[in-house]
Amino acid sequence: MTAPTAPTTREHRQIRMDRMIDRLPGHLARAVRWLRRPQSRIPRLFAGAAFVIGGCLAILPIFGLWMLPLGLILLSQDIPFLERWCEGILDRIELRHPHWLYGKGTPTT
Repeated sequence: MTAPTAPTTREHRQIRMDRMIDRLPGHLARAVRWLRRPQSRIPRLFAGAAFVIGGCLAILPIFGLWMLPLGLILLSQDIPFLERWCEGILDRIELRHPHWLYGKGTPTT
């Protein structure tokens, strides 16, 4: 019998992203999960680029600055530089706002 191994950085990031997605409303969580699937690469790239462009147009009434990080997070699955950026953001969220990932309780390992 072998001892359980600690999750890799990629697995840990996946767990944290899944916990944040679980907190979204049902229809939005389903859409984000669909976009994060490996088979959805092309739609994910288009959606990520559209959100980044929409975030840059935040002065217009329909768009908002919230679109920029969402687009970068979607693109981070396919662009290594953004993947490291996303990992840093998730580290900061885990330190400063653990309730976003774990609810009202304390984090479990």
